[in-house]
Amino acid sequence: PSPTTSSNPPLDISTLDLRNRPTPRIILAGSGPGSPSLLTLATHRAIQTATVILADKLVPSPILDLIPRRTPLHIARKFPGNAEAAQNELLVLGLEALQKGETVLRLKQGDPYIYGRGSEEYAWFEERGFKPQVLPGITSALSAPLFAGVPCTSRGVSDQVLICTGTGRKGAAPKPPEYGESQTVVFLMALHRITELVDSLVAPLPGGKEVDGEEDAQKGGGWPRTTPCAVVERASCSDQRVIRSTLDFVVQAVECEGSRPPGLLVLGKACEVLKGRGGSRWVVEEGFEGFEVFDDILGAVQQAGENGGFRELAAERAERKNDATAP
Repeated sequence: PSPTTSSNPPLDISTLDLRNRPTPRIILAGSGPGSPSLLTLATHRAIQTATVILADKLVPSPILDLIPRRTPLHIARKFPGNAEAAQNELLVLGLEALQKGETVLRLKQGDPYIYGRGSEEYAWFEERGFKPQVLPGITSALSAPLFAGVPCTSRGVSDQVLICTGTGRKGAAPKPPEYGESQTVVFLMALHRITELVDSLVAPLPGGKEVDGEEDAQKGGGWPRTTPCAVVERASCSDQRVIRSTLDFVVQAVECEGSRPPGLLVLGKACEVLKGRGGSRWVVEEGFEGFEVFDDILGAVQQAGENGGFRELAAERAERKNDATAP
């Protein structure tokens, strides 16, 4: 009998070898406060090896510049009223890439688990069969105050740190924290509604003073208007700006100086441990010194070929820099 013919394609032996199949991978990573110098080595490697990158809108351009040109990049198209749609769009793009066997990097600013919706995205991808790997990032909640000269804790001044959001789900205003004399509070995503935030902070606590014979309807945090605070914007970037003020004048200061997102608000006596305002309603500090001195020192050590003379090299470089900047 004549051989029978089949419409089925010939067997591709390579499909039997799992080693030849692309392995999908999803990584949730934090890019730190802004400067590429503050990326972790793990996140930097993920940027270099991912085949698809999905980035938040606020990830600064110096970080995005590290992405290889061959790597497709999608940036969240988030704006007021479109945040949820933009978030869902990125998730779907990530899922489609994973189904094709891609290595997907979901790149976030700061740390993915500090108001980065990292846990939501982890659960979303895991429910669809892809378990993410999470890489931490340096959160701006702690690094931005540091770059502004604000120690979040200081003996005898602040023994507590509270990280809050200024914008709740669907844009709702969260309940303000109650006043604590020895507490430092950091507000993320708050400067676009700083007037409302400050009003809620200085409003009386529940059970406080009465207005027109009735208990005040607006329950607040009971913070004194004289409480020191600092607005820190573009932390660790060359255009970093710090506005030092008090709750009494910070709204006026931001309205006068304008906004430079992303930024945050630091509140508490720790704001004046190292730097003050000199009696002014507010003071503005521009610029960020950067990490060039460390790069110079490390470069010198590499050229020397040994670490034994590190201290001498560091002292020599520092002395040379002082001589160059002396009047």
